Amino acid sequence: MAVTPIYGIPYVESADLVANYPGVSEFLAEKVEDKLPTYSATAPASPSVGQVWIDSTGTPIGKVWNGSAWKIFSNAGPANFTNAATGTFTAVGISYKFITFTGSGSLIVDRAGFADILVVGAGGGGGTNLGGGGGGGGHLIANGAYLGAATHTVTVGAGGAANRGGLTSQVGSYFSPGGGAGAPVNNAGGAGGSGGGGGGNAPANGGSGVATLGNNGGAGISASGLPGGGGGGGSAVGVNAIGGIAGAGGAGVANSITNVSVTRSGGGGGGIEGGTAGAGGAGGGGAGTNSAATGGAGGENLGGGAGGGGLEGAGGSGGSGVVIIRVVV
Repeated sequence: MAVTPIYGIPYVESADLVANYPGVSEFLAEKVEDKLPTYSATAPASPSVGQVWIDSTGTPIGKVWNGSAWKIFSNAGPANFTNAATGTFTAVGISYKFITFTGSGSLIVDRAGFADILVVGAGGGGGTNLGGGGGGGGHLIANGAYLGAATHTVTVGAGGAANRGGLTSQVGSYFSPGGGAGAPVNNAGGAGGSGGGGGGNAPANGGSGVATLGNNGGAGISASGLPGGGGGGGSAVGVNAIGGIAGAGGAGVANSITNVSVTRSGGGGGGIEGGTAGAGGAGGGGAGTNSAATGGAGGENLGGGAGGGGLEGAGGSGGSGVVIIRVVV
């Protein structure tokens, strides 16, 4: 029998009948079995490191199992952008550069590849007159996102005015919606990345948030002071109002894409007449008021929801969003 080692694996030459040498056939089969590509719409069960799967859903895409997740299998490495970098850093032996967009612009990618992307939608405005807090902007983090070689439009959403939702932020095909509007008295909160708080009285429900990007707003009630609910935040729901206390905004999400931990997408607090106004959620949420004063503004470039106004008080304005792209250098 003629056996030729190929990368250390015995290979029976075609001049011989493999069927005549079952021991070698079995050995060879076991070596290559889990390394042959699988073409299907469903990922292989119990994959081994290096196993290749061709995902047949839509346009076929090759993926490789890295021990914990399926990654797109291609020759692409890190993407590169030619814009001036906002900053650089090295962490765990890997060097990065990043660019932060605090306003709309263009990302110029001259080498296609992978990048880490953070997109935060703008915060919703607070509700006027015993209003609910605005919802925090949606918080999207995409690690290992693929960027083609092109000029990509970057949109940074503007915060919502009183009783209005925030606007969407986007780079390429990656986007995150703005937070829902905090509602005025007797109205339900608006839907968004995170939902706005319901207005006082009614009772009024909070608006719905988008799963994985945010959370629902809290409800306003008809208890003492007619308190509004808190706006939802990136990591927590807005708090429901209770007797004499308006709902606090939900907390945002901490992220270290620039090697500095920053919390974003906090919800705004609800307004009330004379009682305890709702506190803003961590990550740029504005506080509500318990008087005719205007609710607190959401944090700029944090996607913070604004606070609701007290009796005859205006809702605050939501904070603008942000887009950050990081690549390995």
